Amino acid sequence: MDLPFVVTTLTRRGLLSPGRPIRVASQLNALRRWGWSLAGELRQAAARDPGRTAVIDEHGAELTYQELLERAERMARALRAGFGVQAGDRIGVLCRNHPGLIETVVAATLLGVDAVLVNTGLSAAQLATVAEEQRLRLLVHDDEFAERVVGLPADLPRLDEPAREELVAVALPGELRPPERDGRIIVLTSGTTGAPKGARRPTPNGFGPLVSIIDRIPLHTRDRVLIAAPIFHTWGFAALQVCFALRATIVLHRRFDPAATLAALVAHRCDALFAVPVMVQRLMEVPPPDPRPPLKVVAVSGSALPGGLAPRFMDVYGDALYNLYGSTEVSWASIAGPADLRAAPTTSGRPPHGTRLRILDAEGQPVPDGQVGRIFVGNEMLFEGYTSGATRPSLDGLLDTGDLGRLTADGLLFVDGRADDMIVSGGENVFPSEVENLLAQLPQVREAAVIGVPDPEYGQRLAAFLALHPGETLDPEAVREYVRHYLARFSVPRDVVFVKYLPRNATGKVLTRELRRYYG
Repeated sequence: MDLPFVVTTLTRRGLLSPGRPIRVASQLNALRRWGWSLAGELRQAAARDPGRTAVIDEHGAELTYQELLERAERMARALRAGFGVQAGDRIGVLCRNHPGLIETVVAATLLGVDAVLVNTGLSAAQLATVAEEQRLRLLVHDDEFAERVVGLPADLPRLDEPAREELVAVALPGELRPPERDGRIIVLTSGTTGAPKGARRPTPNGFGPLVSIIDRIPLHTRDRVLIAAPIFHTWGFAALQVCFALRATIVLHRRFDPAATLAALVAHRCDALFAVPVMVQRLMEVPPPDPRPPLKVVAVSGSALPGGLAPRFMDVYGDALYNLYGSTEVSWASIAGPADLRAAPTTSGRPPHGTRLRILDAEGQPVPDGQVGRIFVGNEMLFEGYTSGATRPSLDGLLDTGDLGRLTADGLLFVDGRADDMIVSGGENVFPSEVENLLAQLPQVREAAVIGVPDPEYGQRLAAFLALHPGETLDPEAVREYVRHYLARFSVPRDVVFVKYLPRNATGKVLTRELRRYYG
């Protein structure tokens, strides 16, 4: 990445502002010794702003950057002394958003240990599979998951919250030195269609990844940021990395509640919110507070924005919505800002600086503007492969996202969905997202999902699952007629099923396998 762009962006976002020389020198030395891992980012923040509040939990308890670093170091020493954890080992972290999760992951990176961020929505059977496949040396978990971990092998040590606190309290003094190898962050794929896979996230090697994001999403040093997206998810973890780099104050709640989130945004005067799209949708279902939160940025990622949600949200909370399209494997691909979302509410925006994006056909050739093809992405943070040894198809340094999409003549990206989700009905290709976005615009509809189900005549037919707002009703034939009015006949769902809610995983993605169970 070119130096002038990096310097200009860092200056605009306040990262090159003058400071006390001794602290600036200590900050740079921390990065020189510890690199750009989460441990290095926390160390540089503590060196520059030791007394600044780093994190505030849902009860209002605060930790400064210096206190957070000290607790992480104590835990690292305790893990090494009490459990023999060493560089190259893997520990599982089954925690919701709270300071203990951060301390555990930082402790792992201080030791060169891989931290496996475990999805809190996994079943006991899935958790046992993850523990075996990832060869966990230790599992750190919140108390609420005590019953879920009962079935794990007896020889797998586990730490609940009281045990973790005791470790931090009784840790012996000692010096920590940079490990021989960087500890990797292993993120589990969402697992909406099967068992999750572990994806190894690379360690940044400079300012490049940070400036690619903050150039397009106007976050500034020392902002106050509420991270509602689960930190075990790529987007939530990315938010944590950005916050450390910016020396921001982070507000965390273990569970997302729309009213509580709005209250916290106001009470803590938050400048920014990191969320997944379904959370933004839930915020629109409760009355807005008075006064409104002083949000400059609402950054979402993890799934598609439902049709019409972006302008409705910005009409209430201002033009502060930013939609990042990416995945665990490619990190980011494109970013849509408020102006993009006003003009085209379902767009995924444009690639940020330093990112290459191509729409290719089955032979690997570029398709014309407006035509659908496979989305390939290249940037500095492509994943290092799955822990199983598998990887994703690539071409000329670009990774296949597994998604289908199209580019307009002026460079806007539109994502039509997973290639595996495309429905072929009577020989016609139908993208569920197009029908879902249309159905979501019905005033009675709270949320919508469309899947393909087996059909003896057409191969597949469309089934629409609709969750309505309380007190609302709809006639299935009226739904079909509505779709028929706007889309081709093969896009009309033959089945219209009304449900109380759509099944979702912990990151807000609809679990299509659960919907298919309706058909046995």
